[in-house]
Amino acid sequence: MATAIYLEHYLDSIENLPCELQRNFTLMRDLDNRTEEKKDMIDKLAEEYIAKVKNLASEQRVEHLQKIQNAYSKCKEFSDDKVQLAMQTYEMVDKHIRRLDADLARFENELKEKLEVSGYESTEGRAVKKAESRGLREKRSSRGRARKGSEEDSPKKKKMKNSPELSDALLPMQPSDVLDMPVDPNEPTYCLCHQVSYGEMIGCDNPDCPIEWFHFACVDLATKPKGKWFCPRCTQDKKKK
Repeated sequence: MATAIYLEHYLDSIENLPCELQRNFTLMRDLDNRTEEKKDMIDKLAEEYIAKVKNLASEQRVEHLQKIQNAYSKCKEFSDDKVQLAMQTYEMVDKHIRRLDADLARFENELKEKLEVSGYESTEGRAVKKAESRGLREKRSSRGRARKGSEEDSPKKKKMKNSPELSDALLPMQPSDVLDMPVDPNEPTYCLCHQVSYGEMIGCDNPDCPIEWFHFACVDLATKPKGKWFCPRCTQDKKKK
């Protein structure tokens, strides 16, 4: 609403500006034409003076030179008038630019004051965000408990969790998204990154693996590998043995 008021007032202030600019430009063009006419007259007077100077009396020479001087004076007068018009036109446009800058500054200050008063978001908005955050933590905690129960039921079969129920529970997420979320201190962590469960994960087929579950991105996987899969740490331990 405030933006519309500022814009309306500014448009009203510049309503006559195009006509005033057109008038000044027309006067400047007219002064240019009159100056050119005087310059042509000066050239003719100079040629005539040069051609007849030998036959002219002293008084006639002075009179002829005075005509040329008067023509030059007129040219200078027209040029001065043109400069004044140009300066007037510049000031006219600059005045509106300064007003626009001042209106923008006032509008920004009013907007900042409104944001400070509202605290950048309403109390209801903060309550909704807190509820969403709490619900997200509860979902992630339930996914962690579901995975833990599955491991206890079948400890030797550490396959990817791609059943329909778990697929619905797991949301597509990126590591950066999880790092930005509030973390439940009681939720277990997994993988080489020591982060909570998110996205697609794969279990190491070594029953003695201390980590057990890994994020696809952390172990450079895009799809589930065929056959048994061992994590980088267990693979390295096997090579040492």
